[in-house]
Amino acid sequence: MKNIFNLFDLSQKVNYKTEILAGLTVAMTMIPESLSFAILAGFPPLVGLYGAFIMGLITAVFGGRPGMVSGGAGATVIVLIALMKSHGLDYVFAAVALAGFIQIAVGLLKLGKFIRLVPQPVMFGFVNGLAIIIFMSQLEQFKSIVNGESTWLTGTPFLIMAGLVALTIAIVVGLPKLTKKIPSSLVAIFVVFAVVMVFNIDTKQVEDIASVSGSLPPFHIPNIPITFETLQVIFPYALIMAAVGLTEGLLTLNLVDEITGTKGNSNRECLAQGGANMVNGFFFGMGGCPMIAQTLVNLSAGSRARLSGIVAALAILVIILVGAPVIGKLPMAALTGVMIMVALGTFEWASLKIFRRMPKSDIFVMVLVTLITVLLHNLALAVLVGVIVSALVFAWDNAKRIRARNFTDDNGVKHYEIYGPLFFGSVTAFSEKFDVAEDPAVVIIDFAESRVADMSAIEALNGITHRYHNAGKTVHIKHLSPDCIVLLKNAEAIIDVNIMEDPLYMVTDMK
Repeated sequence: MKNIFNLFDLSQKVNYKTEILAGLTVAMTMIPESLSFAILAGFPPLVGLYGAFIMGLITAVFGGRPGMVSGGAGATVIVLIALMKSHGLDYVFAAVALAGFIQIAVGLLKLGKFIRLVPQPVMFGFVNGLAIIIFMSQLEQFKSIVNGESTWLTGTPFLIMAGLVALTIAIVVGLPKLTKKIPSSLVAIFVVFAVVMVFNIDTKQVEDIASVSGSLPPFHIPNIPITFETLQVIFPYALIMAAVGLTEGLLTLNLVDEITGTKGNSNRECLAQGGANMVNGFFFGMGGCPMIAQTLVNLSAGSRARLSGIVAALAILVIILVGAPVIGKLPMAALTGVMIMVALGTFEWASLKIFRRMPKSDIFVMVLVTLITVLLHNLALAVLVGVIVSALVFAWDNAKRIRARNFTDDNGVKHYEIYGPLFFGSVTAFSEKFDVAEDPAVVIIDFAESRVADMSAIEALNGITHRYHNAGKTVHIKHLSPDCIVLLKNAEAIIDVNIMEDPLYMVTDMK
């Protein structure tokens, strides 16, 4: 029973008022975004809302940490556009379900922890790029469709839209200075809604995007042939969707960890996200992942428990069933203002303050990740490139740290004291430290301040001992760490590290 209480956070003190209001605010911001992404991908509008409801509810209850909000995110939906155009909606549902299965497998294998390896400059670039995307997407609300073409608003419609957005931002910024008991985003939405209704202002509303009225998500088995050819079609999309969802989700989890000063469970998040996507595939939903914008709205409204996510999901369901006529009248300007403030809050302004103090390599990685995120809208690719570049920079920096201090003792034995890691990046510099032709008959290589890290390092040791052997000289290796000894032992079948003395490892450990 205690585990059940912990699951729903009922064993902890929860501010129900704050959680409910935060959940309603999140629902208000999630509805237009889910509709927009669904329409962008060519899905029926309700597929987007069903996805937001299912993802939100399941991950709120079973996800890796309280406070995170999941829904029909654009990062995952964009992956499915090509599949929708080529094979249709049923193949999309099958791909979403398969993506969920892959994510569950990642969670069961406990691979979610590897997201902790993402360097801070990559995190800065990811978050800043996402903030720019959120901001730029709000500019679309200042456009209208004329004769099938999107054109910028001008004249009175533009001034009305800009004025209402400015009013929303003013309330979001100013209200917390007066009181923090009510989420300023929610107040802003309803104040602007009231202003539009009372003064009968003609401006873009939610219903102008799509209808939000419908029924409970229907159970639907994707109507596709169960063949290997079908798997070949959907698997690449499912794999990319799973990777994008987990990347964005686990990075969001890390971000929430930093904001709240607590630690989430990445593997549990993988399982919850995967389960939610599998359910989406069989209940007419477009799937998704944690949404950083809505998560930040939730946290800024004061939420720290799972209840707000549950309220947001149920609020979306209620709106689908009975609340569509009212929600459809919400002015898009209010939602746009809230999302602009979310974008400004998402951007890591601290990264600009320390810009000049950061190493040039970190600045390069941060800017690169930001550009890939903004230009390609491919979060997984941006993070992957950032991690690879960071790893290469790290390897290069460490490769330059290999040092060798040498001296000849009273017995005529030459000692080489190695400093720094010996690995694939430093083997060339390591090999250049030795003067085989001029060295005496006995040489000692001391690894007290170094370690053998990989097979390239073993091969380098093998090469240097062979060079000395061919010159008729003896090499001893001492102060190898236990893990290095194990590494050498594992390689003994294919590499002779030292041709003298030890018949097993070919290494003499002189102490």
